[in-house]
Amino acid sequence: MDRQLQQSPPLSVAALYCFTRFDDCAALRAAIERSCREAGVRGTLLLAPEGINGTIAGIPAAIARVLEHIRSLAGCADLDVKLSSAAVMPFHRLKVRLKREIVTMGEPDIDPRANAGTYVEPDAWNALISDPETIVIDTRNGYEVAIGTFAGAIDPGTTSFREFPEWFRQQRKALLGEGRQPKVAMFCTGGIRCEKSTAFLKQEGVTDVFHLKGGILKYLETVPEDQSLWQGECFVFDERVAVGHALAEGTHTLCRACRRPLGEQDRRSPHHEEGVSCAACHPERTDEQRASARERHRQVQLAIARGESHVGARQDH
Repeated sequence: MDRQLQQSPPLSVAALYCFTRFDDCAALRAAIERSCREAGVRGTLLLAPEGINGTIAGIPAAIARVLEHIRSLAGCADLDVKLSSAAVMPFHRLKVRLKREIVTMGEPDIDPRANAGTYVEPDAWNALISDPETIVIDTRNGYEVAIGTFAGAIDPGTTSFREFPEWFRQQRKALLGEGRQPKVAMFCTGGIRCEKSTAFLKQEGVTDVFHLKGGILKYLETVPEDQSLWQGECFVFDERVAVGHALAEGTHTLCRACRRPLGEQDRRSPHHEEGVSCAACHPERTDEQRASARERHRQVQLAIARGESHVGARQDH
């Protein structure tokens, strides 16, 4: 179905995950993919022996049917789901992929089911991170942190979640100091990275570890803006790019060359060329790569002019 066609908007967008034990991911993949296709749902789902993770979108009834199917899987009755809305379909296709991990940390002995940190509900989060005895760590990647975070949060400056363990081991003494350890509060987009990062810290011997239940998305959905300690927007991994309070679609667009979010100032850069480059990726690419991207962007614009959908094109609204 063409993304430009109305699908009884607003569409429902479900960010979901569950850590559980799957013994036959290939069989599960076939059944989940069939459920999504029959319901007309698009998005990306990742399956691994440790569980399921992803974001999908469709009409509300279709999303409800797929969530019902996933919750019927072994260990998924308590599936963590954050629902938001979109005016047009935020995904071009459906992908259900098999992975080694549903969120890649590269620490094979981590088991969030057995050893994750203490959940903190969104309405109690402000008090925790305002406590001077609490260290607040943003576990997301640098490009995500750049467009929004909690005031005073530490940015590890990572480019992938796999870098987090090494960063913590190198910075542990500077973060925790000597003697009595501070409380450590951690957060991420939807909660899944914090399930692993808090379990990792506990395995490293840190005892008072907390994480925001439901992640930033749940906080923005439930905490009134006039009471919020969140600053900026929250990057999401779909065509909406970012959301703000009440999960309203944000102001950022996406660089089609490097997939980084672009704010208004970024779009004013002389190195920003729609579909080709932004200030961040311009020095990372050759003239030949930019020429190839420029031709692809031209083909996208021609497809749009003909009224056709084209993978990689985002219809602004």
